[in-house]
Amino acid sequence: MTEPRKRRSRDPVATRADILEAACTLLAKDGPEGISLSEVAKLAGINRGTAYQHFETREKLIEATTEWVSDKMFRAVFGDPETLGERNVGEVDIASLTDRLHMFAMDNPELCRIWLLQLLSSPEPSRDPFWREYEGSLARFAATEFAQPGIDTEALSVLNLAGAFLWPVWARSHAHGDDDRRSLAVRFSQEALRLSMYGSLQSENYPLIAERLGRAPKVPVKLRAVGG
Repeated sequence: MTEPRKRRSRDPVATRADILEAACTLLAKDGPEGISLSEVAKLAGINRGTAYQHFETREKLIEATTEWVSDKMFRAVFGDPETLGERNVGEVDIASLTDRLHMFAMDNPELCRIWLLQLLSSPEPSRDPFWREYEGSLARFAATEFAQPGIDTEALSVLNLAGAFLWPVWARSHAHGDDDRRSLAVRFSQEALRLSMYGSLQSENYPLIAERLGRAPKVPVKLRAVGG
């Protein structure tokens, strides 16, 4: 049973954070249907009236909680949004970014799945900061000479994130402890990187990734016509 937090002196910023953290816990445990302002207030250690002062409706609370989870993912995968700025896609460490995404997903499986379902049902996914940066960075990458031509970045983003956030379900059934779970996260990250390397990347530009995957960089060759 989840224990309520201890009440503390009133600090609006800290109180809002407590509410969002409590809502995040309930969202991961019971999904959107399990969230009520009363239950969140109880878990956060505040009265219901205070919760309503911060969030007028349950729907606004769920929306804010999803944004809060998105911000946590953003910081874990991309870094501090305040200092990130516009990145040169040619300088992005794709392997490290891929690893961070899959480790976060493995460590926060319920939150990631809830976030993904909320995003997929959203009429305006571009409002979500993590999605905006993830899909946007793929779009910027797709416009460079480092990418294969004709990438559908929206479809690729959904494909990548759905796989990353559903793999921990498999891990829960097959892992025996934290070490096994992290090993499974590494395995999935490796295969996701392989699909990118020989699917969306111009692989000859990424010799370090090729080395990690245990393959020599792909060198374009001219094929002879049949019977030539």
